[in-house]
Amino acid sequence: MIKVGILGAGNIAGVMADTLRRMDNVICCAVAARDGSRAEAFAKTYGFAESYGSYEEMLASSEAELIYVATPHSCHYDHVKLCLQYGKHVLCEKAFMLNAKQAEEVFAMAKEKGLLLTEAIWTRYMPSRRMLQDVLDGGAIGKPQMLTANLGYVTKHKERIQKLELGGGALLDVGIYPLNFASMVFGDDVKEIRGWAVFNEEGADMQNSVTLTYADGRMAVLNSTALARSDRGGVIYGDEGYIVVSNINNCSGFRVYSTSDELLASYESPEQISGYEYEVEACIQAIRQGELECPQMPHEETLRMMRWMDELRRQWGMKFPQEDAR
Repeated sequence: MIKVGILGAGNIAGVMADTLRRMDNVICCAVAARDGSRAEAFAKTYGFAESYGSYEEMLASSEAELIYVATPHSCHYDHVKLCLQYGKHVLCEKAFMLNAKQAEEVFAMAKEKGLLLTEAIWTRYMPSRRMLQDVLDGGAIGKPQMLTANLGYVTKHKERIQKLELGGGALLDVGIYPLNFASMVFGDDVKEIRGWAVFNEEGADMQNSVTLTYADGRMAVLNSTALARSDRGGVIYGDEGYIVVSNINNCSGFRVYSTSDELLASYESPEQISGYEYEVEACIQAIRQGELECPQMPHEETLRMMRWMDELRRQWGMKFPQEDAR
Protein backbone atom coordinates (compact mmCIF):
# COMPACT_ATOMS: atom_id res chain seq x y z
CA MET A 1 0.00 0.00 0.00
CA ILE A 2 1.10 3.55 -0.66
CA LYS A 3 -0.25 6.71 0.92
CA VAL A 4 -1.14 9.34 -1.66
CA GLY A 5 -1.83 13.04 -1.20
CA ILE A 6 -3.24 15.50 -3.71
CA LEU A 7 -2.08 19.08 -4.04
CA GLY A 8 -4.98 21.02 -5.53
CA ALA A 9 -8.72 20.33 -5.49
CA GLY A 10 -9.94 21.19 -8.98
CA ASN A 11 -11.67 19.05 -11.60
CA ILE A 12 -8.67 16.99 -12.60
CA ALA A 13 -7.87 16.36 -8.94
CA GLY A 14 -11.39 14.99 -8.56
CA VAL A 15 -10.86 12.50 -11.39
CA MET A 16 -7.64 11.31 -9.78
CA ALA A 17 -9.24 11.13 -6.32
CA ASP A 18 -12.12 9.01 -7.62
CA THR A 19 -9.55 6.75 -9.30
CA LEU A 20 -7.39 6.42 -6.19
CA ARG A 21 -10.26 5.37 -3.95
CA ARG A 22 -11.05 2.53 -6.36
CA MET A 23 -7.50 1.16 -6.31
CA ASP A 24 -6.66 -1.68 -3.92
CA ASN A 25 -3.07 -0.68 -3.22
CA VAL A 26 -3.63 3.01 -2.42
CA ILE A 27 -4.54 4.84 0.77
CA CYS A 28 -6.23 8.20 0.15
CA CYS A 29 -4.21 10.09 2.71
CA ALA A 30 -4.59 13.86 2.36
CA VAL A 31 -5.66 16.73 0.14
CA ALA A 32 -4.71 20.40 0.27
CA ALA A 33 -6.18 23.48 -1.39
CA ARG A 34 -5.74 27.20 -0.91
CA ASP A 35 -9.31 27.22 0.44
CA GLY A 36 -9.55 25.00 3.52
CA SER A 37 -13.31 24.53 3.23
CA ARG A 38 -12.92 23.40 -0.35
CA ALA A 39 -10.27 20.88 0.68
CA GLU A 40 -12.52 19.62 3.48
CA ALA A 41 -15.46 19.13 1.11
CA PHE A 42 -13.16 17.36 -1.37
CA ALA A 43 -11.88 15.01 1.34
CA LYS A 44 -15.41 14.08 2.40
CA THR A 45 -16.51 13.48 -1.17
CA TYR A 46 -13.63 11.19 -2.07
CA GLY A 47 -12.83 9.61 1.28
CA PHE A 48 -9.51 11.26 2.10
CA ALA A 49 -8.50 11.01 5.73
CA GLU A 50 -7.14 14.56 6.06
CA SER A 51 -7.66 17.97 4.48
CA TYR A 52 -5.58 21.12 4.67
CA GLY A 53 -5.99 24.76 3.68
CA SER A 54 -2.23 25.06 3.19
CA TYR A 55 0.04 23.11 0.86
CA GLU A 56 2.96 23.48 3.26
CA GLU A 57 0.92 22.23 6.19
CA MET A 58 -0.14 19.10 4.33
CA LEU A 59 3.40 18.33 3.21
CA ALA A 60 4.77 18.90 6.72
CA SER A 61 2.04 17.08 8.64
CA SER A 62 0.61 14.27 6.52
CA GLU A 63 2.10 10.80 6.05
CA ALA A 64 1.57 10.92 2.30
CA GLU A 65 4.46 9.33 0.42
CA LEU A 66 3.44 10.24 -3.13
CA ILE A 67 1.97 13.63 -4.00
CA TYR A 68 -0.10 14.19 -7.13
CA VAL A 69 0.30 17.83 -8.20
CA ALA A 70 -2.97 18.91 -9.79
CA THR A 71 -2.57 22.69 -9.81
CA PRO A 72 -2.37 24.79 -13.03
CA HIS A 73 0.87 24.23 -14.91
CA SER A 74 1.96 27.80 -14.27
CA CYS A 75 2.31 26.71 -10.61
CA HIS A 76 4.01 23.35 -11.18
CA TYR A 77 7.57 24.63 -10.82
CA ASP A 78 7.01 26.07 -7.36
CA HIS A 79 4.72 23.29 -6.15
CA VAL A 80 6.93 20.42 -7.29
CA LYS A 81 9.94 22.03 -5.61
CA LEU A 82 7.89 22.43 -2.44
CA CYS A 83 6.94 18.74 -2.45
CA LEU A 84 10.53 17.69 -3.00
CA GLN A 85 11.73 19.95 -0.19
CA TYR A 86 9.45 18.01 2.15
CA GLY A 87 10.83 14.68 0.94
CA LYS A 88 7.82 13.55 -1.09
CA HIS A 89 7.76 11.55 -4.30
CA VAL A 90 5.87 13.48 -7.00
CA LEU A 91 3.53 12.69 -9.87
CA CYS A 92 3.02 16.04 -11.63
CA GLU A 93 0.18 16.68 -14.06
CA LYS A 94 0.92 17.77 -17.61
CA ALA A 95 2.09 20.10 -18.97
CA PHE A 96 4.95 19.25 -16.66
CA MET A 97 6.45 22.75 -16.52
CA LEU A 98 6.32 25.97 -18.52
CA ASN A 99 9.64 25.27 -20.19
CA ALA A 100 12.60 22.90 -20.33
CA LYS A 101 14.72 25.01 -17.96
CA GLN A 102 12.19 24.57 -15.16
CA ALA A 103 11.99 20.84 -15.89
CA GLU A 104 15.77 20.46 -15.77
CA GLU A 105 15.90 22.19 -12.40
CA VAL A 106 13.23 20.07 -10.70
CA PHE A 107 14.61 16.83 -12.13
CA ALA A 108 18.05 17.72 -10.79
CA MET A 109 16.53 18.51 -7.40
CA ALA A 110 14.64 15.20 -7.31
CA LYS A 111 17.77 13.23 -8.17
CA GLU A 112 19.76 15.08 -5.51
CA LYS A 113 17.15 14.15 -2.91
CA GLY A 114 16.70 10.59 -4.16
CA LEU A 115 12.99 11.05 -4.92
CA LEU A 116 10.77 9.86 -7.74
CA LEU A 117 9.50 12.63 -10.01
CA THR A 118 7.48 11.90 -13.13
CA GLU A 119 5.04 13.55 -15.49
CA ALA A 120 1.41 12.46 -15.43
CA ILE A 121 0.98 12.32 -19.21
CA TRP A 122 -1.44 9.41 -19.00
CA THR A 123 -1.19 8.25 -22.61
CA ARG A 124 2.41 7.18 -21.99
CA TYR A 125 1.33 4.71 -19.29
CA MET A 126 -1.77 3.17 -20.89
CA PRO A 127 -1.73 -0.45 -22.11
CA SER A 128 -3.01 0.75 -25.50
CA ARG A 129 0.44 2.20 -26.12
CA ARG A 130 2.05 -1.25 -26.03
CA MET A 131 -0.83 -2.79 -28.00
CA LEU A 132 -0.33 -0.30 -30.82
CA GLN A 133 3.45 -0.69 -30.80
CA ASP A 134 3.16 -4.49 -31.00
CA VAL A 135 0.92 -4.22 -34.08
CA LEU A 136 3.32 -1.78 -35.75
CA ASP A 137 6.32 -3.96 -34.89
CA GLY A 138 4.48 -6.93 -36.42
CA GLY A 139 4.44 -5.16 -39.78
CA ALA A 140 0.67 -4.81 -40.06
CA ILE A 141 0.96 -1.71 -42.30
CA GLY A 142 4.45 -2.29 -43.64
CA LYS A 143 6.81 0.63 -43.09
CA PRO A 144 5.11 3.61 -41.41
CA GLN A 145 5.88 6.80 -43.32
CA MET A 146 3.54 9.51 -42.05
CA LEU A 147 1.14 10.17 -39.22
CA THR A 148 -1.46 12.78 -38.39
CA ALA A 149 -3.00 13.54 -35.01
CA ASN A 150 -5.28 16.19 -33.56
CA LEU A 151 -6.82 17.26 -30.28
CA GLY A 152 -9.23 20.10 -29.71
CA TYR A 153 -11.75 21.27 -27.14
CA VAL A 154 -13.68 24.53 -26.87
CA THR A 155 -11.77 26.01 -23.94
CA LYS A 156 -11.01 29.51 -25.22
CA HIS A 157 -13.25 31.04 -22.52
CA LYS A 158 -11.21 29.59 -19.65
CA GLU A 159 -8.86 31.99 -17.92
CA ARG A 160 -6.04 29.44 -17.74
CA ILE A 161 -6.18 29.16 -21.54
CA GLN A 162 -6.50 32.88 -22.23
CA LYS A 163 -3.70 34.30 -20.10
CA LEU A 164 0.02 33.88 -20.68
CA GLU A 165 0.79 34.35 -16.99
CA LEU A 166 -1.21 31.17 -16.34
CA GLY A 167 0.72 29.22 -18.97
CA GLY A 168 -2.13 29.78 -21.41
CA GLY A 169 -2.62 28.62 -24.95
CA ALA A 170 -3.54 25.42 -26.74
CA LEU A 171 0.02 24.12 -27.06
CA LEU A 172 0.76 23.27 -23.43
CA ASP A 173 -2.83 22.33 -22.65
CA VAL A 174 -3.71 19.99 -25.53
CA GLY A 175 -0.88 20.24 -28.07
CA ILE A 176 1.28 18.16 -25.76
CA TYR A 177 -0.83 15.09 -26.62
CA PRO A 178 -0.28 15.03 -30.39
CA LEU A 179 3.42 15.67 -29.76
CA ASN A 180 3.57 12.70 -27.39
CA PHE A 181 1.60 10.57 -29.85
CA ALA A 182 4.17 11.30 -32.57
CA SER A 183 7.03 10.58 -30.20
CA MET A 184 5.55 7.27 -29.05
CA VAL A 185 4.94 6.07 -32.62
CA PHE A 186 7.89 7.51 -34.55
CA GLY A 187 10.48 8.13 -31.84
CA ASP A 188 12.53 11.27 -31.37
CA ASP A 189 15.07 11.47 -34.19
CA VAL A 190 13.53 14.71 -35.41
CA LYS A 191 15.44 16.68 -38.03
CA GLU A 192 13.18 19.72 -38.04
CA ILE A 193 10.15 21.01 -36.17
CA ARG A 194 8.02 23.81 -37.57
CA GLY A 195 4.78 25.28 -36.30
CA TRP A 196 2.15 27.88 -37.08
CA ALA A 197 -0.36 29.38 -34.67
CA VAL A 198 -3.28 31.76 -34.25
CA PHE A 199 -3.19 33.98 -31.15
CA ASN A 200 -5.67 35.78 -28.93
CA GLU A 201 -5.28 39.39 -27.81
CA GLU A 202 -3.20 38.22 -24.83
CA GLY A 203 -0.67 36.59 -27.16
CA ALA A 204 -1.57 32.99 -26.26
CA ASP A 205 -1.95 30.48 -29.08
CA MET A 206 -5.57 29.44 -29.56
CA GLN A 207 -4.83 26.85 -32.22
CA ASN A 208 -1.76 25.58 -33.94
CA SER A 209 -0.40 23.21 -36.55
CA VAL A 210 2.96 21.51 -36.14
CA THR A 211 5.01 19.45 -38.60
CA LEU A 212 7.83 17.16 -37.50
CA THR A 213 10.28 15.94 -40.12
CA TYR A 214 12.37 12.95 -39.10
CA ALA A 215 15.93 12.18 -40.14
CA ASP A 216 14.77 9.16 -42.19
CA GLY A 217 12.13 11.17 -44.08
CA ARG A 218 9.03 10.29 -42.06
CA MET A 219 6.67 13.13 -41.20
CA ALA A 220 4.12 13.88 -38.49
CA VAL A 221 1.45 16.56 -38.95
CA LEU A 222 -0.16 17.60 -35.68
CA ASN A 223 -3.01 19.98 -34.88
CA SER A 224 -4.39 21.29 -31.58
CA THR A 225 -7.00 23.91 -30.79
CA ALA A 226 -8.88 25.62 -27.99
CA LEU A 227 -11.46 26.96 -30.45
CA ALA A 228 -13.18 23.77 -31.66
CA ARG A 229 -14.00 20.20 -30.74
CA SER A 230 -11.97 17.84 -32.90
CA ASP A 231 -12.42 14.11 -33.46
CA ARG A 232 -9.20 13.54 -31.44
CA GLY A 233 -8.08 11.02 -34.03
CA GLY A 234 -4.70 9.73 -35.04
CA VAL A 235 -3.80 7.99 -38.30
CA ILE A 236 -0.55 6.15 -39.04
CA TYR A 237 0.12 5.65 -42.75
CA GLY A 238 2.32 2.83 -44.02
CA ASP A 239 3.26 1.49 -47.44
CA GLU A 240 1.04 -1.58 -46.89
CA GLY A 241 -1.90 -0.01 -45.07
CA TYR A 242 -2.88 2.39 -42.33
CA ILE A 243 -4.06 2.44 -38.72
CA VAL A 244 -6.83 4.66 -37.40
CA VAL A 245 -6.56 5.40 -33.66
CA SER A 246 -9.72 6.43 -31.83
CA ASN A 247 -8.98 9.30 -29.41
CA ILE A 248 -5.28 9.91 -28.96
CA ASN A 249 -6.10 11.50 -25.58
CA ASN A 250 -7.57 8.28 -24.14
CA CYS A 251 -7.37 5.56 -26.76
CA SER A 252 -10.51 3.42 -26.89
CA GLY A 253 -9.06 1.25 -29.64
CA PHE A 254 -7.69 1.25 -33.17
CA ARG A 255 -8.40 -0.31 -36.55
CA VAL A 256 -6.01 -1.63 -39.20
CA TYR A 257 -6.82 -1.16 -42.90
CA SER A 258 -5.22 -2.39 -46.10
CA THR A 259 -4.15 -0.12 -48.96
CA SER A 260 -7.55 -0.87 -50.54
CA ASP A 261 -9.33 0.31 -47.36
CA GLU A 262 -10.30 -3.19 -46.25
CA LEU A 263 -10.64 -3.55 -42.48
CA LEU A 264 -8.01 -6.12 -41.49
CA ALA A 265 -8.18 -6.05 -37.70
CA SER A 266 -9.76 -4.15 -34.83
CA TYR A 267 -8.37 -3.76 -31.31
CA GLU A 268 -10.18 -2.52 -28.21
CA SER A 269 -8.48 -1.03 -25.15
CA PRO A 270 -9.09 -2.85 -21.86
CA GLU A 271 -11.64 -1.54 -19.38
CA GLN A 272 -10.25 0.97 -16.94
CA ILE A 273 -11.20 3.02 -13.89
CA SER A 274 -10.38 6.34 -15.52
CA GLY A 275 -7.03 5.73 -17.20
CA TYR A 276 -5.20 7.56 -14.41
CA GLU A 277 -4.58 4.33 -12.52
CA TYR A 278 -1.80 3.28 -14.89
CA GLU A 279 0.43 6.25 -14.04
CA VAL A 280 -0.17 5.69 -10.31
CA GLU A 281 0.70 1.99 -10.67
CA ALA A 282 3.88 2.95 -12.52
CA CYS A 283 4.85 5.29 -9.68
CA ILE A 284 4.21 2.63 -7.05
CA GLN A 285 6.35 0.10 -8.90
CA ALA A 286 9.18 2.59 -9.45
CA ILE A 287 9.17 3.67 -5.79
CA ARG A 288 9.25 0.05 -4.60
CA GLN A 289 12.23 -0.61 -6.87
CA GLY A 290 14.05 2.51 -5.73
CA GLU A 291 13.84 4.17 -9.15
CA LEU A 292 13.79 7.95 -9.57
CA GLU A 293 11.86 7.94 -12.83
CA CYS A 294 9.25 5.80 -14.58
CA PRO A 295 10.34 3.88 -17.70
CA GLN A 296 7.05 4.76 -19.38
CA MET A 297 7.98 8.47 -19.28
CA PRO A 298 11.66 8.90 -18.44
CA HIS A 299 12.97 12.32 -17.57
CA GLU A 300 14.67 12.71 -20.93
CA GLU A 301 11.36 12.22 -22.73
CA THR A 302 9.66 14.90 -20.66
CA LEU A 303 12.59 17.22 -21.36
CA ARG A 304 12.37 16.49 -25.07
CA MET A 305 8.67 17.38 -25.16
CA MET A 306 9.37 20.61 -23.25
CA ARG A 307 12.20 21.50 -25.65
CA TRP A 308 9.97 20.89 -28.65
CA MET A 309 7.35 23.24 -27.19
CA ASP A 310 10.04 25.78 -26.28
CA GLU A 311 11.19 25.77 -29.89
CA LEU A 312 7.66 26.21 -31.20
CA ARG A 313 7.03 29.13 -28.87
CA ARG A 314 10.37 30.62 -29.96
CA GLN A 315 9.22 30.48 -33.57
CA TRP A 316 5.96 32.16 -32.60
CA GLY A 317 7.53 34.78 -30.34
CA MET A 318 5.33 33.52 -27.49
CA LYS A 319 6.82 34.00 -24.02
CA PHE A 320 5.39 33.46 -20.57
CA PRO A 321 5.95 36.41 -18.18
CA GLN A 322 7.72 34.10 -15.72
CA GLU A 323 10.44 33.49 -18.31
CA ASP A 324 11.41 37.15 -18.43
CA ALA A 325 11.36 37.39 -14.63
CA ARG A 326 14.05 34.74 -14.13
